[in-house]
Amino acid sequence: MAGSEPEVFGELFRRYSRSVYAYCARRTGNLGLAEDLTSVVFMEAFRRRRKLQLSNASALPWLIGVANNVVRNANRSLRRYRSALDRIPVSANGASSEENTMERLRAQEALAGALEAISALTQGEQDVVLLVLWSEFTYADAATALGIPVGTVRSRLASARAKFKDSAPITSTTLTQ
Repeated sequence: MAGSEPEVFGELFRRYSRSVYAYCARRTGNLGLAEDLTSVVFMEAFRRRRKLQLSNASALPWLIGVANNVVRNANRSLRRYRSALDRIPVSANGASSEENTMERLRAQEALAGALEAISALTQGEQDVVLLVLWSEFTYADAATALGIPVGTVRSRLASARAKFKDSAPITSTTLTQ
């Protein structure tokens, strides 16, 4: 295969990719990872294609050798990653994943409620409310971000507040609860 063109290598991929994939899947027990590793095998094989010396008519043994090395490297990387995670101290007051999930759901519900509350406003009023009250921009920063005069920011915010005069006041706290 020395000196071959990418088209010839493409044919090699068509012939042997399923076998390489099956090998990687059997070695890892993970079909998604096997797909990724098969890609790595063929990228590495393409990179080293000029050094390929076939001992018989099939390139499969060479490709499986490359796959073996790729799988070993992936396993080694995964072990190192897990070992590094194990060395990270766990906070004694850290919330459980269930608590984190519940907190995230409550935050998502609050966000949806806040967005629904301001949906009655014009788009310009919404922009100002989101920047000034929610993101705590100054009037000048909001004006710069929106490309409008500071006076327009003030009037849109006053208009938004007037629309919600009878309901709960719109504040950054309201929008982030």
